[in-house]
Amino acid sequence: MAATVDEITINYSEDDQLIVQELDKVILSKGAWTTILFRYQEWNRAKGEYGPEKYSIRRYQKVSGTYRPKSKFNISSKAQAEKIVDALNGWIK
Repeated sequence: MAATVDEITINYSEDDQLIVQELDKVILSKGAWTTILFRYQEWNRAKGEYGPEKYSIRRYQKVSGTYRPKSKFNISSKAQAEKIVDALNGWIK
């Protein structure tokens, strides 16, 4: 478990293979509750390569000195991400 926000990652390995590869992250909020937007790719075993970019918004709560995952929303495609951005831009402007 991560003790600081900067240590939080979604990288995940199995049998020395990086299955979830974090490409980037943006910390949206810090504190006892932290929200992070991740950009990542998943390993496609059948093709032997990483798939398309995906995105995930995840919330963590600091308990007893470490951040623990509490919830997540996965954005499964670039098209879905663009629709979310368009909706937010429409609401904010």
